[in-house]
Amino acid sequence: MADSYGAVSVDVETIYLGGKEHRVKTASGVVSVIVYGDREKPALVTYPDLALNHMSCFQGLFFCPEAASLLLHNFCIYHISPPGHELGAASIFPNDSAPSAEDLADQILEVLNFFGLGVVMCMGVTAGAYILTLFAMKHRERVLGLILVSPLCKAPSWSEWFYNKVMSNLLYYYGMCGVVKEFLLQRYFSKEVRGNVEIPESDIAQACRRLLDERQSVNVMRFLDAIDRRPDISSGLKKLKCRTLIFIGDQSPFYSEAVHMAATLDRGYCALVEVQACGSMVTEEQPHAMLIPMEYFLMGYGLYRPSLFTESPRSPLSPSCIAPELLSPESMGLKLKPIKTRISAA
Repeated sequence: MADSYGAVSVDVETIYLGGKEHRVKTASGVVSVIVYGDREKPALVTYPDLALNHMSCFQGLFFCPEAASLLLHNFCIYHISPPGHELGAASIFPNDSAPSAEDLADQILEVLNFFGLGVVMCMGVTAGAYILTLFAMKHRERVLGLILVSPLCKAPSWSEWFYNKVMSNLLYYYGMCGVVKEFLLQRYFSKEVRGNVEIPESDIAQACRRLLDERQSVNVMRFLDAIDRRPDISSGLKKLKCRTLIFIGDQSPFYSEAVHMAATLDRGYCALVEVQACGSMVTEEQPHAMLIPMEYFLMGYGLYRPSLFTESPRSPLSPSCIAPELLSPESMGLKLKPIKTRISAA
């Protein structure tokens, strides 16, 4: 499969800690995949939110020492970027047909086949969480578990549709202008991180602004259009039997959608973690809040932090090695009701 696509590999060690970029040709265009770690280990596939890539969406999580030790010790990471969202991406030719959400999900299958991957763990944020969930519904045999951050599962509401149309028009006429950045920061972060007249904008938000400057507006418009045309996948969630861990910030504009998704999924396979005083992008704003739930979640697969697990896993993840009792949220140390990760100031 790899030979037929003839992908081009480009070293990007100066960009991401020794990772290597592979440009994989798919039926819907070329996809950039940053591979980091030992490819003999189980695979963790990530997919970012709108206008983001692995650097702007997952860097906080992977730079958090405890989380990094858990994930990098147990997995080889495959960071998939939406088309045209990778570092240094040029504008996609306007006449190229824009992919749908389903096309983007199908690209993931082509990426897995290119690398010869079987069953994988998946982690996605908001729009990326939707793409990975859709992929899991279409190819259940290829996904063992889902870690979803502020996920989407319904078609856009009227307010989201209007919001997206305004942002799309601004991108078309003005590019990645200041108003578009404000819209996106509201999508990603809590009020505390964005700042106000009295509180300065945080370093996280400022760094995100700089990274957004690198995005080509036409590429962002294409991904936005795909997400804006997404179908409601709620009815198929009950059939999704892979274990799912959902994180949602209590200030996320997609809070109700994440709660709806958790309530719709089979309760024996899903756990919801609510992170207080946080927006949608928990991976950047409060990555430490993800550590303990992920640790319990991965224990169900026999995966531990280095202090508890002395040898690096080298065999593919397999459902047959998981005891049935570990498939319940209670065994993961998680309650079905939201878990508060920070005490309110009040």
